[in-house]
Amino acid sequence: MRVFVTGATGYIGSAVVNELINGGHTVIGLARSDRGAAELKNAGAEVHHGSLDDLDSLRSGAAHAEGVIHLAFIHDFSNFAHSLATDLSAIKAFGEVLEGTGKPFITTAHANGTASDNEVLALAKRGVQASVVSLAPSVHGNGDKGFVPELIKIAREKGVSAYIGDGSNRWPAIHRLDAARLYRLALEKAPAGSQLDGVGDEGVPFRNIASIIGQHLNVPLESISQEKADVHFGFLGTIASLDFPRSSETTQKLLGWQPVHPGLIDDLEQGHYFNS
Repeated sequence: MRVFVTGATGYIGSAVVNELINGGHTVIGLARSDRGAAELKNAGAEVHHGSLDDLDSLRSGAAHAEGVIHLAFIHDFSNFAHSLATDLSAIKAFGEVLEGTGKPFITTAHANGTASDNEVLALAKRGVQASVVSLAPSVHGNGDKGFVPELIKIAREKGVSAYIGDGSNRWPAIHRLDAARLYRLALEKAPAGSQLDGVGDEGVPFRNIASIIGQHLNVPLESISQEKADVHFGFLGTIASLDFPRSSETTQKLLGWQPVHPGLIDDLEQGHYFNS
């Protein structure tokens, strides 16, 4: 299958591109720059020049493909409303091309992105094999720039690896290579309207994460109160206290998918998160 992939040079997207190519698909990756184009060529993908806010480039890429995986997103938390609006506009542009074709269209759920998710699920009723993947908040592995590296940075700066209360609140997680395989299987097999859970670890106690970080940085482990969370963790203060275990059992059965790569704790134990 010829697959158009946005966000193809990103942390998750680059893994998805490799997974698709190794699975026998042809990838056309969206590239905003010469550097991105070179990375795609080196990975064995074709290049489609454009950007997330160039809707004509998105329509053209989708029109020349047999399936679309939309991974690009503007991670600007200072103007997140704009990021969500840009994502919705992109999805609508894809829909204009894909409606009635029966082609697979896979997107990723984002916080407060209900409008985008609803648009995708509406396309599933208009002749598109459309599905939404909801990834765990921690997508870990080499090259991670998400929550876990930020926790490590905070522990380095503060000289203590902290958790809130008794630290029993749980974070779900998934290895980026398991996530990449999920996207490929969603493309190949997910029924229209599927809402898929990208979860490997159903819930890792936050205290366990903080403990591994403390051991590798050789800093003490410390419990802090909820009242001090925002001061200590900054924008992660609320997230660090959340207890939101999730299961991917239904998704695994639907797609014949099973996470096989290291869980979050084992991945942290390998040490690559602490090399920089």
